[in-house]
Amino acid sequence: MGDIKAEPFAFPAISEALALIVIDMQRDFAEPGGFGASLGNDVSRIMKIVPDVKRLIEGFRAAGLPVIHTMECHRPDLSDLPPAKRDRGNPSLRIGDEGPMGRILISGERGTEILSELAPIDGEVVIEKPGKGAFYATELGDVLKAKGIRQLVFAGVTTEVCVQTTMREANDRGYECLLAEEATESYFPEFKEAAMAMIRAQGAIVGWTAHVDDILEGISPKRIGHA
Repeated sequence: MGDIKAEPFAFPAISEALALIVIDMQRDFAEPGGFGASLGNDVSRIMKIVPDVKRLIEGFRAAGLPVIHTMECHRPDLSDLPPAKRDRGNPSLRIGDEGPMGRILISGERGTEILSELAPIDGEVVIEKPGKGAFYATELGDVLKAKGIRQLVFAGVTTEVCVQTTMREANDRGYECLLAEEATESYFPEFKEAAMAMIRAQGAIVGWTAHVDDILEGISPKRIGHA
């Protein structure tokens, strides 16, 4: 087996079982004028991880491993948006409102798009999700089953919300989960650090964490193992 250097111990990667999931690298969360900025967040923190996310995506493509993208968004009629989510807090813009890049977090709008640097290529799966977790009300579970995927490497935003939620959902479904440390971020640095600590605590209770360079080395064709 091709172990990837990770914490709290090596991650046993299996080539035919491994996929990358890139969570919500969307304009609304990363660019000025989007939903993240409307909440008062420093979106430059998200843009800083784009080069590492891109390296990770390109590494998986080069290794012939699946790359799956998610986008948090809702139907134009808001029928899949609970009031408890839309009405939370006191933002200057709410989900569904008209913003500088179209309606906030609505399917098909410019702000909902994945950043151009990280855009999916033909054949890559894109999951539109109405919740924080990528398994809720989506086809993700069926996609992974059809591809024979049992191990997931995670990148994207935000570490403590949509990324960690999806990792916990995956863990409960029996997937082995690895978080790429430089390819994930939060608007709050202390939240990222706490989330990573929770994920790998107690012997990888939710999953592992690893540096992008170690993941890329581990998925090279000469190193990765087979079931």
